[in-house]
Amino acid sequence: MPEKRWFWATLTLSCITLVSAVFAAWEVVENRFFRYANYVTLHYLYITRGIASSLLLAFWAAWFVLRQRRKSEEELRRSRERYRGLLEVFPGAVILYDSSRRVLEWNASAQRMYGYGKDEVCGSSLPVIPQAKRGELGDFIRRVECGEPILDVETMRQPKDGEAFEVQLSLLPFRESAGPLLFLEVTSDIRERVRWRQRMLEIEKLTSMGKMAAGTAHHLNSPLAALLIRVQMMRQRIKEDALAADAARLEEGLNFCSHFVRRLLEFTRTASMQKAPQDVASVVESVTDFFLPALRSKGVALSVDVSRGRGRMVLADRNLLESLLLTLLSNALDAVLPGGEIRVFCRQISAGRIGFVVKDNGCGISAACRERLFEPFFTTKEPGKGTGLGLAMAKNVVLEHGGAIELESQAGEGTTVYVDFPLAAVQPVSLKVEL
Repeated sequence: MPEKRWFWATLTLSCITLVSAVFAAWEVVENRFFRYANYVTLHYLYITRGIASSLLLAFWAAWFVLRQRRKSEEELRRSRERYRGLLEVFPGAVILYDSSRRVLEWNASAQRMYGYGKDEVCGSSLPVIPQAKRGELGDFIRRVECGEPILDVETMRQPKDGEAFEVQLSLLPFRESAGPLLFLEVTSDIRERVRWRQRMLEIEKLTSMGKMAAGTAHHLNSPLAALLIRVQMMRQRIKEDALAADAARLEEGLNFCSHFVRRLLEFTRTASMQKAPQDVASVVESVTDFFLPALRSKGVALSVDVSRGRGRMVLADRNLLESLLLTLLSNALDAVLPGGEIRVFCRQISAGRIGFVVKDNGCGISAACRERLFEPFFTTKEPGKGTGLGLAMAKNVVLEHGGAIELESQAGEGTTVYVDFPLAAVQPVSLKVEL
């Protein structure tokens, strides 16, 4: 309103000034050249003065109005370009639609996020609402119509290609002058935030698991220690070789269980390891012998080939290596059906690396699950049959020994796990004989 008043005031004053200048100039001319003119001449002079003033005023007013109009149009164009630029560079997806969900505006971020171009969606129904979320959007629209803006709500949106993903949504009322109520939707991709939140929950669960493991270890270590002492006492009294061998295996199993419980307790913190040169073939034979009863009870065949690992040493904690191999064998046993087969064999990776392979012909793992297999608490087993910690612990053990672990699997075709470690630099023992 003040700008309009200033415009008309300026135009009026300009016109008065022009008329005054024309009349003043005409009076000078009349007094100089037509002082003694007759009535008719003076009459035509007055008419000419009026016509000249009108034409001059008309030209001046037209020029002034057109200049002001061009100025306003230029300001409007710059304002529109500024609005469009801000809309396009805004990091969130901005969508404007009416109550029937017909899209009226669609910025570049929305195109990048959802895969639809502006020409594809403008004028058509909003295409990014998943079927399960259409009722939710209808409720949001009703709340906005009642004057309640929707701010920072987590929901789902469906891109052109791919699965629905998590977004943070704000829905605000937008009304043009004398126009219907429109709805301005602003969304941002929060998949990474949700993923980190889930990871933090897993870490919290892992911390709770560590606290539970402390109590479990406290209750299990005492009876395990008592059983271990009794087995050792039995071995001292046993005379028969067969019974002595069985007692030795019992003692070995109890030692393994004791170290496994201790390892579970230490899973959430850095623990000191007792590394020493270990024969890979010896470790594989020890664990597979211990695991044979479980395999036989399910009717699963086991083939073991440690010829390439015989005499090959790795610098490792033996109990951790045994826990690692036991985890892989347990997973293989769960995957195969009765009558299935598990193969364990050593392999020479290169001149400086040695490892072993656990291969089964079980159910295999789908491509969607393979990427998450080593995450804590992720499991493909049925509820109650797996904690999701086995492979996470196995990966930690491998990394702590400078090794590598890889998994290959196809659904219905079985799974193969490759583990390798650097060879230990074992110094040869020199014997000095004094004569």
